[in-house]
Amino acid sequence: MPRIIRFDHIGVTVSDLDLVTEFFTSLGLEIEGRANGLEGEFLETVCAVPDSRTNIVMLKAPGTDVGIELSSFEKPGHLPGNPKVMANELGLRSIAFEVDDLDAILNQLAADGYGLVGGVGQYQGAWKMAYVRGPEGIIVALAQRLDG
Repeated sequence: MPRIIRFDHIGVTVSDLDLVTEFFTSLGLEIEGRANGLEGEFLETVCAVPDSRTNIVMLKAPGTDVGIELSSFEKPGHLPGNPKVMANELGLRSIAFEVDDLDAILNQLAADGYGLVGGVGQYQGAWKMAYVRGPEGIIVALAQRLDG
């Protein structure tokens, strides 16, 4: 029976590729690659968006194989999403990262103008976690292990 070999990446469509890339690199992700002006039969076949052109940035956390693919369409223009989506709405809810110092990262993000969705919570004395709303409404879950 066919099976999944590994988890590779999450794709996120954004309007301001540079702003969102800067947000994630400020969290410690590294740019693995960039493709500008990607268009043609492959893109149109896979995405089912005729006459499309996009710019892509691939990001990875140090020491991992899992990435984030940020894509910004030049044509056709992006369609509006809901930048104020909440956790109970259907669809991609958040992108989660384990961090080593949640408070320091939250302070850094607050200084950059990004705020909490709710508050900072603790789960069974093992995790401290918060949701932050980043650029274009992207929710990033940040969790710090407390028991290790």
